[in-house]
Amino acid sequence: MNFHPIHKWCAVVALATFVATVSVNEALFAQLEPAQVEQDMQVLTRGPVHEAFAETVTYDPEPGIVTPTAPPAAIEEIPPEQRLEGDNVAWIPGYWAWDDERNDYLWISGIWRALPPGRQWVPGYWSNAGQEYQWTSGYWADAQASEVEYLPEPPATVEAGPNIAAPSADHTWLPGCWIWQQNRYAWRPGYWATVQPDWVWIPARYVWAPRGYVFVDGYWDYSVGRRGMLFAPVYFNRSVYGRRGFSYTPRTVIDLGVFANHLFFRPRYQHYYFGDYYAANYRSAGYYPRYSVNTSRFGYDPFYAHDRWRYRQDRGWEQRQLTEFQNFRDNEGARPPRTWAAYQATSGRAARGGDRSPRIAASLEDYSRNTDGSLRFRTVDQSERQRYSQRAQEVRRLRDERLKLETAATDVRPEGRARQSAPGRVRFPGSPIRARSGEELGKDASPPKIVEAPKPDPKVPATPRARRSLEQPGQPREHTVGRRPLDEPKARPEVKPQPKVEQVGPKIQQQPKAERVAPQPRREPKAEKAAPKPQQQPKAEKAAPRSQQQPKAQRAARQPRQEATKQSKQDKSKGKD
Repeated sequence: MNFHPIHKWCAVVALATFVATVSVNEALFAQLEPAQVEQDMQVLTRGPVHEAFAETVTYDPEPGIVTPTAPPAAIEEIPPEQRLEGDNVAWIPGYWAWDDERNDYLWISGIWRALPPGRQWVPGYWSNAGQEYQWTSGYWADAQASEVEYLPEPPATVEAGPNIAAPSADHTWLPGCWIWQQNRYAWRPGYWATVQPDWVWIPARYVWAPRGYVFVDGYWDYSVGRRGMLFAPVYFNRSVYGRRGFSYTPRTVIDLGVFANHLFFRPRYQHYYFGDYYAANYRSAGYYPRYSVNTSRFGYDPFYAHDRWRYRQDRGWEQRQLTEFQNFRDNEGARPPRTWAAYQATSGRAARGGDRSPRIAASLEDYSRNTDGSLRFRTVDQSERQRYSQRAQEVRRLRDERLKLETAATDVRPEGRARQSAPGRVRFPGSPIRARSGEELGKDASPPKIVEAPKPDPKVPATPRARRSLEQPGQPREHTVGRRPLDEPKARPEVKPQPKVEQVGPKIQQQPKAERVAPQPRREPKAEKAAPKPQQQPKAEKAAPRSQQQPKAQRAARQPRQEATKQSKQDKSKGKD
């Protein structure tokens, strides 16, 4: 079989990578043609980001996506032999995610994660929704919580961004959200908070579940460079992972620079995506570049907000974000490769200085060398790897318990919305992936104090959300994401402090009394504006609105009187003559 030289090189690399990451049946795979190996397994340099590594913040969370086929059983995933140093680092196993381009599932590899202090990981799951299957996202819950409360659907968000100037350049805006109080929702307004260089504040949000909505309060998490190791997603042919004794160990590390260079937000799928999603058709499929999120009305990106603070002295930074996106959008050859094999084929040019594109992935061996010394690694022996594998089994049991708890006796409608019931608390088993509190971690590893939010305002009117039309199985719903094109980031005007203006809520447009403008008279509907103007009436009749037409009965009664008056004037004129 003949191959193009580049394709042959990619296929050989894929074969080497495959054999290195599959612990059994190596001889069998070594006998296959390189092209067949590349078709059976592809290590990807683009795709979804593991939810436990980066949670999305969506103002109006929706039910998870639905797919036409059942997900495969979770594969046996063995952690790699290198991990980051630290007592607060844990292995979080991977899961299946739906790839609507392939119309199939791909595997999101597990991660080494520095656990956010005081939080525990609640894994997501796939559930049966009639003849389809639906995803329910995972989330970082309070480590001390032993119960979970399921709430009715929150009202439509009224978050519209800051209404007053920042107290200083070291402050960032945190969005508001609805809070359940006394059997109703009250709006908690957004506010300015001080930025912490090594920490990122994850704002409060809601997570949809078939039983109701779960409120996740805000918390401090590590900055991206301190979170751990993100491994590449993999596409497996079903004939591969279905073989007896199959196991997988990820060894392709995604460079965390993708969070600053090639990051996308997909609200409908409740995931971040990295890599090449620059073509125009991805916009219509709901992939939005990171710079457009915080100026829209659908969500908040804490990573972009943190980077904007980092480059606060660089006035051209935001414009460069747009320029770089447009360059990748308009120049297909400049985009990052989509597979690890293709990336390796071009990495030689980057090493020789012929390609200045940012690094997007590396082998575990190269990554652990860490030439700049910013990360420290240690070897994981076989017994420790087995303990992590056993913990992965515990995570899957927790996932199954959550699935049973949230879907048992739940009436799920065809569009994926559960029938809302009264809020209720249920006991929930603790997660095996649980971080210690800041006090237990020590002063050096302890996060900053919890950001104090304003009190909820019960006077803010709550508006139910508008229902969107249903999507085809596995296809995203169409999003209405703001008042302007997302490719044109909103300029941040300089806002001067205004006296007597409240910080958030629907009062964000409120002006001082002296500046209020009298309400304008109500305009007539366009249909009436299009009607021809009636003839000017005598002065005595000018009180009637000009645009209003008189009923036919009145016009018929008035016409004889007008003719009689006209005849009387003519008779008087004849008498004078």
